[in-house]
Amino acid sequence: MNIHEYQGKSILQSHGVPVQEGFVAETAEQAAIVAEELRKKFGTEIFVIKAQIHAGGRGKGGGVKIARSPAEAAEVASRMLGMTLVTPQTGPAGKPVRKVLIAQDVYYEGESDIREFYMSILLDRKRGSYVFMYSTEGGMDIEEVAEKKPEAIFTEPVDATCCLHDFQKRIIAFNLGLRGKVFREMTRFLGGLWDAFISSDASLIEINPLLKTSDDRILAVDCKVTLDDNALFRHPDLAAMRDLNEEDPTEVEASESSLNYVKLDGDVGCMVNGAGLAMATMDLIQLSGGSPANFLDVGGGANATTVEAGFRIILKDPNVKAILVNIFGGIVRCDRVAAGIIEAYKTIGNITVPVIVRLQGTNATEAKELIDGSGLKVIAASTFTDAAGKVRSALS
Repeated sequence: MNIHEYQGKSILQSHGVPVQEGFVAETAEQAAIVAEELRKKFGTEIFVIKAQIHAGGRGKGGGVKIARSPAEAAEVASRMLGMTLVTPQTGPAGKPVRKVLIAQDVYYEGESDIREFYMSILLDRKRGSYVFMYSTEGGMDIEEVAEKKPEAIFTEPVDATCCLHDFQKRIIAFNLGLRGKVFREMTRFLGGLWDAFISSDASLIEINPLLKTSDDRILAVDCKVTLDDNALFRHPDLAAMRDLNEEDPTEVEASESSLNYVKLDGDVGCMVNGAGLAMATMDLIQLSGGSPANFLDVGGGANATTVEAGFRIILKDPNVKAILVNIFGGIVRCDRVAAGIIEAYKTIGNITVPVIVRLQGTNATEAKELIDGSGLKVIAASTFTDAAGKVRSALS
């Protein structure tokens, strides 16, 4: 689950990690009040207004602006709120801005003494461990650094069953070229960052830039946090941070029906039980000359209700030209899936795209009898090869 920058910073602060101070606003009036509070509390006269969306590259898209008074902060916020922000990570459709973060300026006098780093913690599946990934060249163009100067990217693996050792903190601080007071500040920062990562069951924390200020403080200026969905039952406070406005509405609807759904760009909708079979089915569609329009796993507890919900979701995609239902009945009973298909035809109404159905396994015979007796125009398939051929025919 992705969360906003201001939410990620609140997690860091709860573990003693220093961050660029700021507060969120949803109106221009709130932005002015927040800026005035920051001026009173920190003495800042320059404010940074940041669009809060679940995407990076906001600065390049016009989602990060400077204001030099609370009144100007309100003016900038009024222009930013409601805009559709397009960044390299949003795609051409962009994302609407509903909230802004009003933050203190931390690039104060002595700019020649400041340095921007990149810092992240993530899971390295190849190593089977967590890893700190960091660089002396933080900022907006970190992707370009990784591509053109890979030697500037450092990694420090951390045993997932143990902890971040003190010597590892020192290695990271040393590789970043730090000495003296700021070296010690960095090691403390890394300890808090690791605690925040583990305690929140995060799968990613990314800070870019991580700033060394002119007075040798270490601050998280930006913060991207991704939480492990499977661990949210342990963190109701973090689960409450979910912003449904930032998620694909169809994927939200699917999750409410206990369906694992990911929208893709193809023309053949697929409904499958089990992630492995789903991947094989998408390969099958591709080899048949089509392209999968979605990943949809109805899971081991599929019944008529979930199958009907799956049909509704697939048919919301105007690009779908055919649907392939590929079910292997182990725990799932094929007759329940068949009942769901029949119910979907009855309740949804005019389903005009071809529907190819392959049901094998538990109660497959009963499922076939149900579909044959329904009078529906469903194309039956018995094998993968047969299903592939019928998908090809449906698209031609």
